[in-house]
Amino acid sequence: MSDEKPPPSRESALERVQIMTKFTPQAQALGIEITRFEPGRIWGKAPYREELVGDPETGVIAGGVITTLLDQVCGTAAVSGMKSPVPVATIDLRIDYMRPATPGKDIHAEAHCYKLGRSVAFVRAVAYDETPDNPVAHAVAAFMVNSNNGRKMGANLKPKKS
Repeated sequence: MSDEKPPPSRESALERVQIMTKFTPQAQALGIEITRFEPGRIWGKAPYREELVGDPETGVIAGGVITTLLDQVCGTAAVSGMKSPVPVATIDLRIDYMRPATPGKDIHAEAHCYKLGRSVAFVRAVAYDETPDNPVAHAVAAFMVNSNNGRKMGANLKPKKS
């Protein structure tokens, strides 16, 4: 008999990634939601709200909202691709802004974890307000995968002396 657990159902896996977002204070403050899930792929959105506008003259949503959305969906995509999920931490996040978001429109994002190693996950993502074919921004990211059996991450953490 194998000790390996069966993979979670699609419903429980979606709930898990939605809970990850709810426990991220910045994502919660911005109203970020995970809207769709496939193993290694996540779709999410940041709803348009007046208080999230970066330029009141144009009504364009702040770039930081898009950055947070992309970081959130990228990290969640990395975790969603794991058989046994563990925490991840952003190592690198590169975002290219391609055009201003359309005022009044929600920002949607899609992320794909295309390589999951023992210690690093690699993810691509796109943010858009209409379709992914006309992106507001695209991102590439790398995440440290916590492979130390649930202990806190960080190279400078030393075990406590007894």
